[in-house]
Amino acid sequence: MMLLADVMLLVSLAALGALVGAMLAEGALLVPYWRSLPAPAFFAWYTANDKRLLAFFAPLTTVTVLCTAAAAVAALAAGHPGRWLAALGVALVATAAAMFPLYFQGVNARFSAAAIAADDLPAALASWATWHHVREVVTVAALIAVLCAATTNV
Repeated sequence: MMLLADVMLLVSLAALGALVGAMLAEGALLVPYWRSLPAPAFFAWYTANDKRLLAFFAPLTTVTVLCTAAAAVAALAAGHPGRWLAALGVALVATAAAMFPLYFQGVNARFSAAAIAADDLPAALASWATWHHVREVVTVAALIAVLCAATTNV
């Protein structure tokens, strides 16, 4: 059972690494690009690409949460020394995932529908960027927790 927990923790790390990398790339590349665009160009870009973003991030996030949950369950069941860190990791990544329906889904829909006044767009994008950075920090913390869980040998 300990071997299963170790393997699941490694699978979770791979998924978390992919999600963290994707989120950091979005924050470092897309957000500054969006903020550089005039409102009509941003709305056109977002409307043309919002489904692609969702089609990429939704399965990646779902798989990451499921893998991390499975790793935590396996670690808890095996009495793995890193079990509580694994549990923390799943709590953190689930929190990051929950931020989508709580904040991002609504604002993303407003972006797609161009339902934000052009004058209000800079503030809306600044708020989006702030919440995205919070999500990045929470997801990085999940990665660190699971990394510590996987490397705990006590």
